[in-house]
Amino acid sequence: MLMMEQVCQRAAEFDVLHCHLDYWPFSLLSRQATPFLTTLHGRLDLPELAPVYDCFPSVPLVSISNAQRIPLPGANFVETVHHGLPVNLLQPLPITPRYLAFLGRICPEKRPDRAIHIARRAGIPLKMAAKVDRVDEDYFRDVIQPMIDGTSVELIGEINDAEKPEFLSGAVGLLVPIDWPEPFGLVMIEAMACGTPVIAFNRGSVPEIIEHGTTGFIVEDEAQAISAVGKLGRLSRSVIRQRFERRFTARRMAEGYLSLYHRLAVKARPTLRVVT
Repeated sequence: MLMMEQVCQRAAEFDVLHCHLDYWPFSLLSRQATPFLTTLHGRLDLPELAPVYDCFPSVPLVSISNAQRIPLPGANFVETVHHGLPVNLLQPLPITPRYLAFLGRICPEKRPDRAIHIARRAGIPLKMAAKVDRVDEDYFRDVIQPMIDGTSVELIGEINDAEKPEFLSGAVGLLVPIDWPEPFGLVMIEAMACGTPVIAFNRGSVPEIIEHGTTGFIVEDEAQAISAVGKLGRLSRSVIRQRFERRFTARRMAEGYLSLYHRLAVKARPTLRVVT
């Protein structure tokens, strides 16, 4: 609240205000003259959200995938800007892939149990680089922990960016067996940055991120996922890296936002001289 108040008081110093706080700034910032936009990062299918966005139909919104928009068809989405990563943050390493990978949180919507089933039925070891949030401790203890044997299924814990290139480069493929409307899914482009193909369930943003048959495979169920494991070797890891560089770099993301800032700023102040 203090931060938003300070921004509002100083709003005239800026050409555009860019928020990442969901709907919290809408009421306050709608009462001042500087144009503002909000990037939405979470799921939008919760029933309590629709009345809030209906109350602010003119606030410019940015989605991180087109799929994210679906629950709020009347909201004022002005652009979709996919996430990006610094081009050299994660790079392929010359490692022989030997296992399937799961990267992310241990929680019901990410379906690590599915990842375990798929890997076991495909006959390939699974390494899980994942954290367990406090809210998911019961799920981990009751469902996932009994499935971890340390051999065919290994939990190595949470890893940082410095550790991801080795982990992902060493994987035959990344499993993303999600069971929720994923707004984006950074792990998919992290894998692509390392040249690692992705097998992802057809939920949320997946069809926008994964190019079926090029950067991975989009599947509907476990049977299709197991079949896709056998096709991973056909995909070119160098091509996957190239597709990352073309579609999901931080520079490409920044250019998308700069174009949007320009439009908003000039619309609010037609005489504004924008330096590019």
